[in-house]
Amino acid sequence: MDLETTDLSAQQGEVASIAWVAVARGEIQMSSSEYHLVQLENNVGQSAVYHQLHDQDLIEASKVTAILERFLEAAAGSVLVFHHASLDMAFLNKLSSAIYGVPLCAIVADTLELEKRKLTRQGRMIEQGALRLFSCRERYHLPVYPAHNAFMDALATAELFLAYAANQGTEPVLGDFV
Repeated sequence: MDLETTDLSAQQGEVASIAWVAVARGEIQMSSSEYHLVQLENNVGQSAVYHQLHDQDLIEASKVTAILERFLEAAAGSVLVFHHASLDMAFLNKLSSAIYGVPLCAIVADTLELEKRKLTRQGRMIEQGALRLFSCRERYHLPVYPAHNAFMDALATAELFLAYAANQGTEPVLGDFV
């Protein structure tokens, strides 16, 4: 899954778009994937430079409460996979706490952290930018996708996760990823 936000700080920013791509039995389930634009309380500000979402794009967007409810239904019983989970989970926890009074309780896998561990185990120096989503995908010879679109980043993360799992050399188990 992926979020596009108006700021890198969950305290100051809002979620502008959210997407998830389901993976089951090692395959991406495009028919279960969703992408939603989110109504904002404030404006997108300078974040539009990155995600290309402008205030006028979000005027008729869905309310975040409806999207979070839909997401929780879709994600029930699933492991959430992110690229840079701490950032997206901070926003999801803020939303869940505001709406339901509690943070989101979920098992999370983070492709950024998985790649960091892998490179560290290999004794490789982690250069600046080496853990960005497109850089990680490049190491697995995955196609290049436009960045900073919640749906494309969710799809890119799902593909990266599957590539990582396939390259483990053994039958993967959940504990290898969380």
